[in-house]
Amino acid sequence: MRRRRPAPPSPLPQRDGIDPVRIRLPEDPGGRWATVYDHVAARYGHERAGALFAEGRIVSVEGSVAADEPYTAGRYLWFHRDFAPEERVPFEIGIVHRDERLLIVDKPHFLATTPRGRHVTETALARLRRDLGLPRLQPAHRLDRLTAGLVLFVVREEDRGAYQTLFGERRVRKEYEGVARHDPAVELPRTVRSRIVKEHGVMAAHEVAGEPNSESRIELVERRGGLGRYRLVPVTGRTHQLRVHMNAIGLPLLDDPLFPAVREPADDDWSRPLQLLAKVLEFTDPVTGEPYRFESRLRLSRWG
Repeated sequence: MRRRRPAPPSPLPQRDGIDPVRIRLPEDPGGRWATVYDHVAARYGHERAGALFAEGRIVSVEGSVAADEPYTAGRYLWFHRDFAPEERVPFEIGIVHRDERLLIVDKPHFLATTPRGRHVTETALARLRRDLGLPRLQPAHRLDRLTAGLVLFVVREEDRGAYQTLFGERRVRKEYEGVARHDPAVELPRTVRSRIVKEHGVMAAHEVAGEPNSESRIELVERRGGLGRYRLVPVTGRTHQLRVHMNAIGLPLLDDPLFPAVREPADDDWSRPLQLLAKVLEFTDPVTGEPYRFESRLRLSRWG
């Protein structure tokens, strides 16, 4: 099998911290596409394709591409997508650590880590690229939009694989903090194991019968006024895992819009963030062998 050549660098710069869309024209043994326009229209529709070409927004490494240029398999094209207006999340990103390889930040509640769905320019990745002048910045892992706390970004593209592997092989110890009601009848500490599934189109993950695929350690750190502050240590990383497990033992996290019941979709209420914080990241650096331990400087609002 012939190995595909790596894509050339984009001739377009980032816009608002977001990379341009890249298209590689695939093989066309049936001859469906006589021109470049034919393929772009097949992917995005005639109206959008027509506007992109009319405005000169489709480019190759040679420059602007005309709609009637012959189709050539393997050719790379780029264009900037249109961004819908996004309300700014009114909280700042805290810098916990920065060097030539790593950027560790405190992501606020409500800010997505990376572009996805309706959150594109108003994400931690886009903000950091713009504000710090780091266009090649990439996350080594993701943190749920409603959860605040530590996220590790990689400054140099060539280092990203090593740090992604670190997370993928569970060689990073993560510790979270959560606030929920206190119930003396719930025996803690305990380890919770269950099978969690997240179905496409369903907002909340849930437990099902079967072999466990998730594990969390839950400890009560302190209690006051009917509330508890909990240390949550996930061994695995399933979607919504800590929220599912806290709900399963009868202690759903405060201000959780999904557990114990899904609230009707509405605009984010900045005054009621989910009481979950990614508190600690601890690992041995895969590049230098240096041991690291980072701790969030944020505090959960319901505990103070």
